[in-house]
Amino acid sequence: MNVLVVGGAGYIGSHAVRALIDSGHQVSVFDNLSRGHREAVPAGLLIEGELTDGELLKRILTEKKIDAVMHFAAFALVNESVNDPSLYYQNNVVAALSLLDAMRASGTRKFVFSSTTATYGEPELIPIRETTPQSPINPYGFTKLVIERALADYASAYGFGYAALRYFNAAGAHPDGSIGEDHEPESHLIPIVLQVALGQREAITIFGEDYQTDDGTCVRDYVHVNDLADAHLKALNQLTPGQGICVNLGTGRGTSVREIVDACRQVTGHPIPEVAGARREGDPSELIADATLAKELLGWQPRYTEVQSIVETAWNWHQSHPHGYRKS
Repeated sequence: MNVLVVGGAGYIGSHAVRALIDSGHQVSVFDNLSRGHREAVPAGLLIEGELTDGELLKRILTEKKIDAVMHFAAFALVNESVNDPSLYYQNNVVAALSLLDAMRASGTRKFVFSSTTATYGEPELIPIRETTPQSPINPYGFTKLVIERALADYASAYGFGYAALRYFNAAGAHPDGSIGEDHEPESHLIPIVLQVALGQREAITIFGEDYQTDDGTCVRDYVHVNDLADAHLKALNQLTPGQGICVNLGTGRGTSVREIVDACRQVTGHPIPEVAGARREGDPSELIADATLAKELLGWQPRYTEVQSIVETAWNWHQSHPHGYRKS
């Protein structure tokens, strides 16, 4: 297919671009580089622009004869969404709707959407199934849910075929070390811990040690970024006009904050000092996916099921790119 990857210069988007190319698809990348990296995109594929530029989008979709769009260009920091909700509604909702309408005008009807477990809020039952009520507790989660609902309406009214893939905790890097995780500021646990190993931070702060978990720290479901990219490829082949697929992407296995820190110590060989911090407001004690439906509908099965192997790929990236793309 001819695939337009929106936000393809970002963390997960760049891995999806690599997977698409490796599978023989023709890829174009659309990104404004506000949070992505030019260096993460293969030469000749990047088109710079804004999603609110509907005319530009329609021209690209038509001239490139785009068959399908993958959308990764959302802001994804919970605290930022609480402090600046306007930024999130403009980028995650208004810009995304602009993209959908450009697709409608140009006749492109296949759409794979990067959604999130944050649409569930604080679920009462673990593991989390797709039947769990979606009650987001922050603007980030709500803006993602808005687009999920819009996609259902666009499928019914305009014949879109879509997949909404609800990620749990994306982690790791491409095994060859060429692309990986580079956020500013960094908000994900594994790269923050590895920054301590690199001497870029003094210690890792563990926010809360009194949760109702085996070791008292939060438990999350870490899914490798290449496995997420693979799910997007599989979803691309399952899109049906007028219908939608909504599935969780996770391993079904929970790993605590302390287990992550210990895995990083083992992989890097560094002591990685830690300090205790207060609980962060709104941090559920445990978030684990039931990804049975993704296996049934997409034939998807994560290959990285051990957190140590995920950390190994991340460490490979951070060692070769200790300051990310721009300062490597």
